[in-house]
Amino acid sequence: MVKELFCSASKVVHTDLVLPNDTNNHNTLFGGVLMKKMDAVAAIASRRHSRREVVTASTDSVDFLGPVYPDDSLCLEAYVSYTGRTSMEVFVKAIAEDLGTGFRRIAATAFLTFVALDENGVPCSVPAVIPQTEEEKKLHETGEDRAKIRKMRRINSKELADFIKVDKPWT
Repeated sequence: MVKELFCSASKVVHTDLVLPNDTNNHNTLFGGVLMKKMDAVAAIASRRHSRREVVTASTDSVDFLGPVYPDDSLCLEAYVSYTGRTSMEVFVKAIAEDLGTGFRRIAATAFLTFVALDENGVPCSVPAVIPQTEEEKKLHETGEDRAKIRKMRRINSKELADFIKVDKPWT
């Protein structure tokens, strides 16, 4: 297995139209639609990096920075920005473009984590990532801090889940 890969080896770029079906009552792109699209491109990036089946382990954050309108195109760019032993952090940015003027703006950013699985569905090791651009280097340098926060949040979530256990199944 490859020990290290450039961030660009996992890069995914997906551009789509914003259709009326995808908008909310404010006539902007529905956040849930954007989150689904982000998860899909991040999954492809993590599969490219690991060349394995993957599962979404977490979504650290989706930061909505501005609206996306029906006249816009939506370009999603994703790549593996940091890796652990079996996990991959994927950075996704959503770029809205006014197709009439060509003006482009960052509409949202997100960090998602995926775990690579072997043939038996067991987590397996992934190659390290080598950043090249300034953006990639900045995200890689700060990746360990995000990984630590992610681990703490997971511990807290498990403790909460144990506390709020379901009393009985639905009938």
